[in-house]
Amino acid sequence: MALRLVLCLCVYLLFTQGAEGSIADFDCVEIYKQPAFQHPLLKNHKIQETFSSYEDLEKSDNYEKKEQCPKGTVPIFRQRNGSESFHLNTPEHLGQHFATIETMLDGSIYRGAETEISVHSLNLQDNQYSKSQIWLENGPSGQLNSIQAGWAVHPRLYGDSVTRFTIYWTVDGYGKTGCYNTQCPGFIVLSQNPRIGNQFSGSSVYGKTSLYFTLQIFQDVSSGNWGLKLGNEVIGYWPKELFTELNKGASLVRYGGNTFMSTDEISPPMGNAHFPVADFLKTAHFKNVLIIDSNYKRVYVEDKKIRRYADIFECFRVTYWGYSKSSGVSFSFGGPGGKCGV
Repeated sequence: MALRLVLCLCVYLLFTQGAEGSIADFDCVEIYKQPAFQHPLLKNHKIQETFSSYEDLEKSDNYEKKEQCPKGTVPIFRQRNGSESFHLNTPEHLGQHFATIETMLDGSIYRGAETEISVHSLNLQDNQYSKSQIWLENGPSGQLNSIQAGWAVHPRLYGDSVTRFTIYWTVDGYGKTGCYNTQCPGFIVLSQNPRIGNQFSGSSVYGKTSLYFTLQIFQDVSSGNWGLKLGNEVIGYWPKELFTELNKGASLVRYGGNTFMSTDEISPPMGNAHFPVADFLKTAHFKNVLIIDSNYKRVYVEDKKIRRYADIFECFRVTYWGYSKSSGVSFSFGGPGGKCGV
C-alpha cells in the first residue's frame, strides 16, 4: 500500500508542482465543442462518463483548482506558432530507431496495457524527436490502427525541447488519418486538468532519483472505446467509431523508446541517453509492465510471449529483466544515439 501511495505522489508531483505556465498553455473549451466532435464519425457520439475499473491505484484528488478548467469545459493544448505535426513512427521510414519489447504476433488479442515509465530530460534539435511510450496496434500495414501514449521530447511539434505527455493515433498506417494530441478531431478529452501536451515539472536525476508516471490504455468492456488513464484518472478516450481494426482488440502491444532524425545523420539520444544497466537510478526503464488480456484481466506479460527489438546496437539497446518482487516485470532501454545510419 505504501508503494502505491508513493507512485501516486510521483504522478501528482510531476504534473502539478512547479509546472511552468501550465493552464496558460491551454484553452478551456466547452466539452462538446472540443476538436473531437468535428470528426464526421463522431457527430452523434455521446460522451462516456464512466469506465470499467481495473483495480484503481489509491486515489488522491489534491489538484490545485487554479490548474483546472471550469466545470463543463476541458483543456485543449494550444499549438505553438511555427510548430509542425509529423509522425513516421514505423521502422519502414528512414531515420526511425527503436529499442522496445513487444508481444508476439501469435493470434492473441489484448484489451490494454499498463506500466510505470521513468521520466527524463533531453536536449534535442528541431529535426529530431525522442519518445518513451506504449503502442497498441491491429491491422495490416496500410490499414494499421495504432494508439500511442507516453512522454516525448519533440521540438518540431512543441517548439521546445521539453519533456511532455504526448499521445497519437492513426487508422491507416500513418497515411491520411490521425495526429498528435488533439491537433485533429478524434481523441475526446474528459479531464479538467491540463494533461495532454503538458510538460513534466520534474525528471529523473542520473544516479540519484527516478521519477515515474503510471499509464494505462484500456478497451472499455461495455462500450469498446479505448480509455487513457494517467495515474488514477481517466483523462480521455479514443472512441471506437474511429477504428476499423482496434475494435477487435489489439493484436500487438509494444513498450519502449523511439527516436527520429531527418536531414542529418545524427540520431538523438533515447531514454536517459545512456545504455541500459541493472541500476534503475542510472537507466531509463519501464516497470510493472502489464497486459490486459482477452478476458479484460490485468496480468504481467509472459517472458515467452515477449520479443526484444533494438535495430542499431551501437546506438540503442534494450535489456529485459523479467519479473522481480520490487519492480514486477521490467526492462531498461536507451542509448546516446549518434551516427546510427538510416
